[in-house]
Amino acid sequence: MPTIVHDFAWPDRVVVGTVGHPGSRTFYLQARTGAQLVSVALEKEQSAVLAEKIDEILDELMVNDGNRFSVPSSIPVELVDNEPLEPVFEQFRAGAMGLGWDPTTAQLVVEAYPLIEAEAAPDDPSAELGWETGEPMIEPAELLVVRMPVGTARAFAKRTREIVGAGRPLCPLCGTPMDPEGHVCPVGDDV
Repeated sequence: MPTIVHDFAWPDRVVVGTVGHPGSRTFYLQARTGAQLVSVALEKEQSAVLAEKIDEILDELMVNDGNRFSVPSSIPVELVDNEPLEPVFEQFRAGAMGLGWDPTTAQLVVEAYPLIEAEAAPDDPSAELGWETGEPMIEPAELLVVRMPVGTARAFAKRTREIVGAGRPLCPLCGTPMDPEGHVCPVGDDV
């Protein structure tokens, strides 16, 4: 069966947001173009790494190419998006993610692949063999592809960092998140 590709070439909106309270939030990558809206669940760490890597690529493009793509160093005010997520209907939970640069359109390309259960892959007779490993590969049922212009990508990364940082406060002694109900600090017992 062919892969269903949710493709957003020039999205009207692309953001990371959360549903739930700190400590039990679910992160979503949400893209919209017109009436097409897709929400993909992410891990907090995936969100943080995605924002970090987007900024790294944009910073490198500013320096290495003499900024021929007009990559902004700050976020254009018209691209700031602090609105909540639109209604969330989870399409899938992301497993692997890809990030790339398309110089022909001057866009960052984010790909999100669904999480595939490890035990499903080896016994699937329709799985192809991976050219590097020789291990069975399963064609994903769905794929999200979002292409972001550089200004949108810069705003996306900033918002994502803010969303990730808005979680539970960290314990100053052990560095783990503190629950509102209390925190038993393993380091604090030794002090």
